[in-house]
Amino acid sequence: MTGPEGYLGAQGRITKGPALELVEAGYRLEISDAPLLHRGLTLADLAHQVSLVEAGAVDLDIIRPLLVRLLELVDSDPADFPYDPAYGDAYNARERELEKSLGAVTGWLHLGRTRREAGRIAFRMALRGMLLDLHADVCALSAALVTAQAEHAGSVWADSTYLQPAQPSTFGHYLGQFAEQSLRHLHRIEAAYRTADICPGGAGGAGGSRIPVDRQRVADLLGFAEVGANTRDAMWSVDGPIDAVYAAVQAVLTVDQIAEDLEIFASPAFDYVELDASLCRASVLMPQKRNPYALAVLRGGAGILSGRLAGLITTARTPSARTDNWLHTYGEVAGSLTLAGRLVRLGSAVVRGVRVNTAVLSLGATADFIGAADLAEDLSLAHRLDYRTSYRIVGAAIAQAAAAGAVRITATSISAAAMEVTGSAMAVSEDLLASSEDPAALIGARVAPGSASPRRVAEHADQVRQSIGTAQRWRMQRRTWLASAEESLLMTARTLASSGESPPVRQVGGLGTFS
Repeated sequence: MTGPEGYLGAQGRITKGPALELVEAGYRLEISDAPLLHRGLTLADLAHQVSLVEAGAVDLDIIRPLLVRLLELVDSDPADFPYDPAYGDAYNARERELEKSLGAVTGWLHLGRTRREAGRIAFRMALRGMLLDLHADVCALSAALVTAQAEHAGSVWADSTYLQPAQPSTFGHYLGQFAEQSLRHLHRIEAAYRTADICPGGAGGAGGSRIPVDRQRVADLLGFAEVGANTRDAMWSVDGPIDAVYAAVQAVLTVDQIAEDLEIFASPAFDYVELDASLCRASVLMPQKRNPYALAVLRGGAGILSGRLAGLITTARTPSARTDNWLHTYGEVAGSLTLAGRLVRLGSAVVRGVRVNTAVLSLGATADFIGAADLAEDLSLAHRLDYRTSYRIVGAAIAQAAAAGAVRITATSISAAAMEVTGSAMAVSEDLLASSEDPAALIGARVAPGSASPRRVAEHADQVRQSIGTAQRWRMQRRTWLASAEESLLMTARTLASSGESPPVRQVGGLGTFS
């Protein structure tokens, strides 16, 4: 047990308390995780004590005061608990305070497990909750995106790459890209949750406990889906927390991409969209200036969050079973998921508040020879030319038109360009040229699944809505399961704390009462 008076270490008794520098640089960092772990530590302790009683390893009459005190702590405010960094981490500081009021019975908390086991359980329980919260935030983002996608399924615009006009498309198809991304983020969060939902209970020091505690029973009491297949892995591996932050970063990268685009689209030079005034900040100096402040928050936050992920990955580069990475993992993971939630919620507000200037978008879709690639394809099909030759003919015709200050290609210019490229003139109908100048018709012809035609965009929006519904049901089932498991654990603990009879001993691996 750590504390100012020292504790027994591997090399003998430590006779000095922790150095002030160690407290400030290390212990305070660990104790700062106390609010995150407070409730989970109590539930982990209750599950462990219930399991010890059921295994016949402890006398219920002896530990009943401990059960009573733990039940009092379950819903307590961590701010009201005197966590003292001089005692190290939250578990040790908490044990010391319990010992002051309960005496030696507090020592039963340690039987068959390390403080690390309790901490890992508490962290995984907190992580499950944070992942479910982020899952809800990403669902809301998906819903905002799919609503806008459906609204603009037929809004014609000139899609762009490298900020250069590309091909005609719909703004709904553009938004659908991010809606589809958001569904993958939900899958990543669900996968990270499944990893967090593995219980390290009963791991002992790392190789498993000799106390005949039913590991599956501990997992059930705490609402975990399964027990760790390898106890050392369950105690020390950090890939799960990194996966959680990675999923969060991916979700934020989507809102960052949207923010990067919208900052350009909302500028007067483009005038594609207008942000809601509540998400902007006025310039102190220039009365005409409207700064898209929310977009700067999203972009900056994405950078910070990416850096946190890199930091976690870097600290994971240690020999196995070390404290280097775990010293920072709890706080960094919790802080990252909290920040990600704020950014995703802000991103949802941005999407909901965007006003799309469809007139400007539509006008842009008729400029800059936007149907040039489609015209080249039509020439290939109509004249049985390979596409590269058609491409060169259209390119030459555009160059001639641009040099003459013209805004459209004529049949005459196509014929002249064909002569230049192939040595032969080409007769092109005006109907073929006209079809390449009608962006709505060009978009309507893109009918393959997932394409930009309004019908396909609306179809994709329906698919996204269905996936959102599936994800929401998954999340509600998880929350219901966790609430039910916790209530069952508390009822069991309350029964033991108030009754005079011990429950029947549970058989684990052929073992009964431990002696």
